[in-house]
Amino acid sequence: MIKKIILIWNTIRFLKPVQIYWRFWLRFYKPQPNLSPAPRSRELSRPLVPILQKSPSLELPNQFTFLNETHCLNTASDWNNPEWEKLWLYNLHYFDDLNAIDSKYKVSAHRQLINKWIADNKPVVGNGWEPYPASLRIVNWIKWALQGNQLDEHWIDSLAVQVRHLRNRLEYHLLGNHLFANAKALVFAGLYFEGKEANEWLNKGLEILDTELPEQILDDGGHFELSPMYHCIILEDILDLINLSRSYHNVIDKGVLGYWEDLVKKMLAWLDSMTHPDGQIALFNDAAFGIAASPGELVEYAKRLDIEPASASCVSKLLPSSGYARLENTDAVLLADVGRIGPEYLPGHAHADTLTFELSLLGQRVIVDSGTSCYGYSNERLRQRSTSAHNTVEVDGQNSSEVWGGFRVARRAFTHSIILNNQDNAVELSASHDGYLRLQKGILHYRTWRLEDKSVYIEDKVTGEFDKAIGRLLFAPDIGIESIDDSAKWLLTREGDVIAEVLVDSPHAEIVKSSYHPEFGRSLATNCLTYTVYEGNSTVVRLAWR
Repeated sequence: MIKKIILIWNTIRFLKPVQIYWRFWLRFYKPQPNLSPAPRSRELSRPLVPILQKSPSLELPNQFTFLNETHCLNTASDWNNPEWEKLWLYNLHYFDDLNAIDSKYKVSAHRQLINKWIADNKPVVGNGWEPYPASLRIVNWIKWALQGNQLDEHWIDSLAVQVRHLRNRLEYHLLGNHLFANAKALVFAGLYFEGKEANEWLNKGLEILDTELPEQILDDGGHFELSPMYHCIILEDILDLINLSRSYHNVIDKGVLGYWEDLVKKMLAWLDSMTHPDGQIALFNDAAFGIAASPGELVEYAKRLDIEPASASCVSKLLPSSGYARLENTDAVLLADVGRIGPEYLPGHAHADTLTFELSLLGQRVIVDSGTSCYGYSNERLRQRSTSAHNTVEVDGQNSSEVWGGFRVARRAFTHSIILNNQDNAVELSASHDGYLRLQKGILHYRTWRLEDKSVYIEDKVTGEFDKAIGRLLFAPDIGIESIDDSAKWLLTREGDVIAEVLVDSPHAEIVKSSYHPEFGRSLATNCLTYTVYEGNSTVVRLAWR
């Protein structure tokens, strides 16, 4: 009990007072739905520029696939089926399929689905009325309407009821990407409708964005929750806001639009730095493929809006505000996490992965982050957030940051002495973190990466008194591993061809079975190199290729 109290205290002490206040407010304030007729719709100045389209999720009139899991919506209660994952149910209420790649062939099915949602989800009961899914659904319905789909009068009335309820349930207790999604929905509704009530929605949404954007988008262009996936989601949100605002000419101040456009350019530059040669994001923190738009899709969307990203440059760099680094040469790209775990008051998408990294060789991933396949409160969710699931060093079986629950962190690691040194024929990055000081005074993890022409070195050192320190490197699932002479030396192969040689200078190094989670609901078997780091001594792993 005492340990649990300490854990909770070390979690809530980082929260902002507004988060605590709003948790109590939302618990006790239960507004009744306002069922008044909707405001009149505002006249569109020009059509939307083509938006990003989602992958199809509605496969049959009542069958949906989200997160690599399929269910049938057979009864009204299935919208809130307790046997299905909460995130899956959220996706059901988003209505992303309205704007999917094949949506023009499903108009009849979509109309039936909207009618069914209104009939089955009475105000203000169930998952669909929670602020986050409501925000995404409001935006999707409006996007669908503005692409030539007529909304029935009672649909428009329902849309207004949803917006009014959202306006009373803004997620100030969470802040971050949730509050941003709330604000985006209010701006969308405030532009789609007109009149006094619509203007209040619009002004509230703009007020939130005016406060949140300078905080959420860091000076180096990264999103402050430090997940490349959520960075892509927020970037698409801002592009959507620009798109819609231009379609309702002169409603939003040009200075605001100009500020949004400048942010997009910074965010695209950051995303370019955090993208592997395969065109996909790094999987640090809560990140997975197939949820957000890809970097290439976001670049093309920006271009359709006449926002040109800065030209890509093959150069090693440190992203100081977000705490990531890119080391690059002709053959290799190494992306490293040398920053904090996220905002002090919002670490819900953080993993205990300080000083982890990913590596691509010759255009393909070789060392990978383990990714994210689930949310919620399961043991597997906790394992995937743990230090042992990442390419860093675990001390005495503990996490570098105290991740717990599904989205909580108590005491957390802080990084120090971050240095990026570009040399003539190499680039070197070094940093340390203090996440294990809570175990024993003096325990610090130091790591240096050195990228040379045909090799990369990872050097680990752990100071202080401890029983056991284990380093891990997780390989992509298509990488084969062949031992050489029963020593701590292996050949890495892909499709039978040798791509690199690995040498570890630790007497205790081995290859063990592990798993890789590139998508929600998907787990792939793979191999992991583990090695012992001894007190006060450096352990070096070397990968070399021809």
